[in-house]
Amino acid sequence: MYKHILVPTDGSELSEKAIKSAVSLAKALNARLTGLFVIPKPSPGDIWDVWTPGDSDDAKKFRTKFEESFRCAAERHLSVIKQAAQEAGITCECLFVTGDLPSEDILKAAEDRGCDLIMMASHGRTGIKGTLLGSVTMKVLGNTKIPVLVHR
Repeated sequence: MYKHILVPTDGSELSEKAIKSAVSLAKALNARLTGLFVIPKPSPGDIWDVWTPGDSDDAKKFRTKFEESFRCAAERHLSVIKQAAQEAGITCECLFVTGDLPSEDILKAAEDRGCDLIMMASHGRTGIKGTLLGSVTMKVLGNTKIPVLVHR
């Protein structure tokens, strides 16, 4: 059965529920977990470029503070996975990556780490909201050969 489960989180309440289910599943299967948080990659034209053009000292300070705040958020959200895994006695590794497209970063992490299951939450947005916002989960489902278990 499954031996290595990837659990991406965005820090939402729904992600935390998926984490609890992933930990339970991993314990039942004697599998290990990898937790993942994707930090959005800043791109030209982001808000700091509006405030301070180019590579001014203010822009550099703003970028650094922006990146630090996301690193802190990543560590905070991943600590939920670490703690749940530790309490269940499951082997767990957590990482964060910076990327443009969370779905691609999730797939890359699963492949790079040899995961044989991805378990993730879905907010279940439908209609215009789902179309406009897109769904990371749907993009993962549509672009992988690795089984995906969706928690709602």
